[in-house]
Amino acid sequence: MSENKDVISVKGVTKVYSDNGVPVDALRGIDLTIRTGEFTAIVGPSGSGKTTFLNIISGLDTCSEGEVWLNGKLLSRMSGRELSDFRRDSIGFIFQAYNLIPVLTVEENIEYVMLLQEVPKKERQRRVSDILGMIGLAGFENRLPSKLSGGQQQRVAVARAMVSEPAIILADEPTANLDSTTSGALLDMMRDLNRKTGMTFVFSTHDENVMERAQRLVTLRDGRIHGDKHINVAG
Repeated sequence: MSENKDVISVKGVTKVYSDNGVPVDALRGIDLTIRTGEFTAIVGPSGSGKTTFLNIISGLDTCSEGEVWLNGKLLSRMSGRELSDFRRDSIGFIFQAYNLIPVLTVEENIEYVMLLQEVPKKERQRRVSDILGMIGLAGFENRLPSKLSGGQQQRVAVARAMVSEPAIILADEPTANLDSTTSGALLDMMRDLNRKTGMTFVFSTHDENVMERAQRLVTLRDGRIHGDKHINVAG
């Protein structure tokens, strides 16, 4: 994962929705390239197109025009099954609402994607043990999500997203439900994991904590890129 290459390439992407028959331009000609290992925040006011952009680069939504390439693959050329398998194997998702499965333990939530990938049991156990140590939750394997704090639940969500070793982590407002101290600690953990693993992180966010830690800030306004700034982050 250390090879420095274009892992996300978006070319001329537009997205037009219909609102009671009235066309709404959510994205207007987006061109953006993100390289392997970048820690990028997509920022902008509500309605600027951040979540739409994340949904399109993840293949959860389709663009009206343009091309989306992930890891050298053009999403529009994939069948529904191919796209589903590609998302499973190449993209880790972190959501604002955690989206943990309440009846599964921490260990079972984290290993869920690996089960779908048919990773052998011993390898699953090794990876779960390793990542729980990395996120500071060793010994929490058998807890249910209801027995965890919000910050701990989001750490488990981060672990679940990363444990299958995807090329890309997409995080939609992942700190929105956390206080600033917990948010900062979680982001420091993700930044550290980013440095150690070389995984590419892309956030959609309003959170100043994310912006302060990002290597790159891409600003959207009215569906267009209004700024793209690379930042030297200390540490």
